[in-house]
Amino acid sequence: MSNLDRYAAKFAELKKAGSKAFIPFTMLGYPNRNACLETIKTFIDSGASALELGLAFSDPMADGPTIQQAANETIATGFSVDDAFNLISDIRKYAPEIPIGLLVYYNMILKYDPAKFYKKASAQGVDGILIADLPAESADEVADFAKLNNIKQIFIVSPLTDKTRLKGILKYAGGFLYAVSRLGITGVEARYDDQLKNLIASVKAESELPICIGFGISNPEQAKTMCELGADGVITGSKIIEIIRDNEHADSQSTATLSKFLLAMVAAVTTR
Repeated sequence: MSNLDRYAAKFAELKKAGSKAFIPFTMLGYPNRNACLETIKTFIDSGASALELGLAFSDPMADGPTIQQAANETIATGFSVDDAFNLISDIRKYAPEIPIGLLVYYNMILKYDPAKFYKKASAQGVDGILIADLPAESADEVADFAKLNNIKQIFIVSPLTDKTRLKGILKYAGGFLYAVSRLGITGVEARYDDQLKNLIASVKAESELPICIGFGISNPEQAKTMCELGADGVITGSKIIEIIRDNEHADSQSTATLSKFLLAMVAAVTTR
């Protein structure tokens, strides 16, 4: 299956089954390459619908302290963007059909060269790229590269996204829309904006793209709540990084701990 089709195929499959998506996040290369690969294999084996994978950046403005620490520790090991692409290649070989999304910051793409970055990402099997600090108003800077390489450009929407801005986002958006459950940075606190339900409804009125909720989704109850509000899936990152950090030896016991959490999250979005 080409990377052009993976998101559409997965969300169609979930819709037919009456289920929602669970998308786990981790930092590529954290805590080291081999442990990270085993973590991502555990994501896949535990039933993840898609993957959201971060590239370590020194100033991740959208990320909370847990993910920032993981990024800093990964950078300290010397793990590079090319190392990340090589790791993605191994992930793609392990799971040919799972959608793979990257969460990056624009400086990383500029340093690598946008044309080369998108071409390399596509060659390694990436399906979508979310540039956390590139607003839709500047998306034309990468839109041609995304289109040329069959990569979906994923965008963040929030309770503050009005209809005019949403239309600007939808001009470039593909794969799914990443909606934040609350304003601020990523983390595990349970604080949901009262306008979240309205946000989901307004997005669905304008677009057929799936909408997945992230920022602060750290347990099955929260995942269920998001699905009940109308989300097509949930994204969990900081809680997963915490589990990896607290079970860093990547032995059978730590894998079991992570798998138990992932299976509970998958069950929360698939039990209708």
